[in-house]
Amino acid sequence: MVYYLILCRSLTYAQRTAAVLERAGITAHLLRSPKRVVGEGCGYSVKVSERNLAAALLALRRAGLSPKQVFLTAGDGSYREVHL
Repeated sequence: MVYYLILCRSLTYAQRTAAVLERAGITAHLLRSPKRVVGEGCGYSVKVSERNLAAALLALRRAGLSPKQVFLTAGDGSYREVHL
């Protein structure tokens, strides 16, 4: 399954991101960011389906929130940064 990870700079920011998306009717899952994506330290991400990325980014922009980074996650477990 293909989905996107919206990386956030803190847990609070990730919680706000997920809340904005849920209010917009977009299913969002809060999770720890994979080490392969963040490198050292810890981070939090919000996972959204492939079909909801455009609507999610629009909802975040309207709420004044901008993602730190966005990664495409393929079914084989690989990650690729998406430049917006």
